[in-house]
This record gives sequence, structure tokens and C-alpha cells, in this order.
Amino acid sequence: MAPILEVKNLYLYYRTRKGDVKAVDDVSFTLEKGSTLALVGESGCGKSSTVIAITRLLPRNTSRYEGKVILEGKTDLMKLDDETFRREIRWRKISMVFQGAFNALNPVITIGDQVAEPLIIHDNVPKEEALERAKKVLEYVRLPDYVLTRYPHELSGGMKQRVVIAMALIMNPDIVILDEPTSALDVITQANIMNLLKRLKKELLLSYIFITHDLSLASELADRVAVMYGGKLVEVGPAEEIYNNPKHPYTVKLIGSVPTLRTDKKLEFIPGTPPNLINPPPGCRFHPRCPYAKDKCRKEEPPVVEVGKDHYVMCWLNSG
Repeated sequence: MAPILEVKNLYLYYRTRKGDVKAVDDVSFTLEKGSTLALVGESGCGKSSTVIAITRLLPRNTSRYEGKVILEGKTDLMKLDDETFRREIRWRKISMVFQGAFNALNPVITIGDQVAEPLIIHDNVPKEEALERAKKVLEYVRLPDYVLTRYPHELSGGMKQRVVIAMALIMNPDIVILDEPTSALDVITQANIMNLLKRLKKELLLSYIFITHDLSLASELADRVAVMYGGKLVEVGPAEEIYNNPKHPYTVKLIGSVPTLRTDKKLEFIPGTPPNLINPPPGCRFHPRCPYAKDKCRKEEPPVVEVGKDHYVMCWLNSG
């Protein structure tokens, strides 16, 4: 069975006065139906740009945009014109929970109107019917009826996040992209949102792409983990395998930096700073910060090698 989404050799560069920012540089991965792929890495590594490329929410300064994004093994989304993509794919097949519910909602429009809007625009559903369906989807994310007539400033942070999730579900998509869905929330609210996402995935048979820099959160939801560094995927594999047997030095350091309840564990840190994506270092992009870097790492880009079942790493240390 073909994966529900397959990304091949994806590029997304941004034009600036100093040169092109290589935000997504030859990225490939698959998403299986009903599964969650966690896209993890430091800020600025290209996680959000990857899903911007998938959803075609491109900024005006895009200078390079190419690759293949194949939906359900048959439709290459990159070949669709903008109108077809907007009408048939965005929200209907692939929807997105944007980072920061505080900024994703219009402060002067009621919650009901905002949740119902995709139905009115995409399916020409009468407003009264659209509001009724919005009411049902709000109930599904455990929000009371009165929220329909409220404005964003009248809701708590957790309620706003549930509203944004409801907006992503209103068109019954197959794939939901979650861009830091629990950022700026307190720990209790964060846990509630994670439990909600787990329930929705199970009941609606959703497939998630979960973007986060928080590896502990990713471990709660992910079936597979893709580790991103400097615009490239450096390691991809089953979540349990990545956490228990990481192969790339960056993944090892990243997992080692997560605090645990074990008092004897010494926290790792990664020296140096992330690469300049206008002028990235030659060879492996992690080599300036890698304790195991050799001359070959500084000169030649490492190949992607399979180190276990469905476990791939981009590193000379694992290439034999």
C-alpha cells in the first residue's frame, strides 16, 4: 500500500539581499496512513518551511521551489495549478494547525464565523448550515455551545488552541499538519491538547505531521521521527528506534539534552551555533559542531544509508 503522502527531493529557498536562504534542501520522507511523523530539530532548521512547501503557502520572496509531493500514491501536488490546489487539496485533503493560536484567529470575527468560513468558501454551504456544522466540530473538541458567538479575546489559551484544531477538522481532511500545537501553553493545558490530538487521530483515522522542537512531546504522539538540521533531514526512523538507538551525532546530542527524572543523568549540550543557510558549510552541515568530524565530513556531503529497518541516517560514520 502506498503511503498517504510521499515527499521527494523537496527544495524551498528564500531570496534575501544577502543571498538565497536554503531553508529546505533536498528533503525526502513518507507519511503512512493513520500514522504520525514528528519533524524535530532546533529553531531555524527548516521544519516549518517544509510544511509551507507542502501546503504551498509560499512567501513572495521564494526563489526556488521544486520536488515532488505525492498524495495517496497518485497525485503530484506540485503539478496542480494554484486554484485546483486551493479548491481540492488545501483544508479538504491537507489542513494545518498553525503555530500560535493567539495569532491564527481574527480578533474581530466571532469563533463560529471563523470555524465555518472554509465550508462557505470551499463548498458554498449556506451560512446557517455552516454554523451548525461548526457547532458540532467545536463540540467534538470539547468546547461548549456558547463559544460559537464569542470573540478570541474572550477565550483562554487552551480554548483558542481547540478552536484552531476545530478549524483544521471542519472539512474532514485526511492529513493534519500540527505546527508547534502546544507552544505558549502551560503544562496542564499542553497535556490536555496532546490527549485531544491522540483521541482525534484514533477516532477520525487522521495522519499527522507533528512539528516540534520538544522531543518529549514528540515521543507521546509520534510513530516515526524525522530529525532536521540545517535544511536537511539527517535521520529518519521508527520513533522507538530513534529514541533508543540514535545514529546521527546530532540526534544523540539532541536526545541527550532532554531533561529526565533520572538524577544521575548529565544533560548534553551542543557547542556552537546552527549553520548559516545562506552559506552553509561544505560537506556535512553538522561537521563544525560534531565531536566526531573527519576531513571527509568537511568536504563531501554524506549519503543517506539504511542502518536498520526503515531507519535512515545521513552521516559518514554510518556509511561504512
